[in-house]
Amino acid sequence: MSQVAILIPAAGRSARMRGRDKLLELVEGVPLLRRQAQMAQRTGAPVMVTLPPGHAARQAALEGLEGVRIVPLPDAGEGVAASIRAGAAWAEAIGAAGLMVCLADLPELRTEDLRTMSRAFAAAPDTPLRATDASARPGHPVILPARLFGALGGLEGDRGAGALLRHERPGEIVLPGRRATTDLDTPEDWEAWRARREGGGAR
Repeated sequence: MSQVAILIPAAGRSARMRGRDKLLELVEGVPLLRRQAQMAQRTGAPVMVTLPPGHAARQAALEGLEGVRIVPLPDAGEGVAASIRAGAAWAEAIGAAGLMVCLADLPELRTEDLRTMSRAFAAAPDTPLRATDASARPGHPVILPARLFGALGGLEGDRGAGALLRHERPGEIVLPGRRATTDLDTPEDWEAWRARREGGGAR
């Protein structure tokens, strides 16, 4: 067991986007969900993306990505725990040393950030890791070691692994700027973020 597997939970509803799907917003010319999957794919690690059942548009955004496992979740309506349970079971089945949970709505993350996290985990494979931004604000990705897969399988509801991590002492990996914490949940968030980028302030 030496490799980190990457989970991109993308089974949520974008409820605050008022009819738009934030995961289909264009970033660098491609839908955000596809960008995130390509970013993970370039690490060379196994990648799994969870989707709501029957979500044709998100499915289409991922077409043609070799080596990316796409998993529609019948229980997606429960919340993010359903994605994490599926990810932990998959990571355990393929013998991964850890599961990196990489949220689908962090548009400033880069492949180099995922590699930084993976290298840090390789040096301490029993220790959970959490990314922070440059101001030390906790964010994502997180990496959860294989010893926690059983506990991840017991998560329920619309909560991630935060409750589990409160009983651990995760190592913190500082990523540049706000890459670990810039998530965009409303149309106004997207407009403000694009304005910052156009003004040279995204980093």
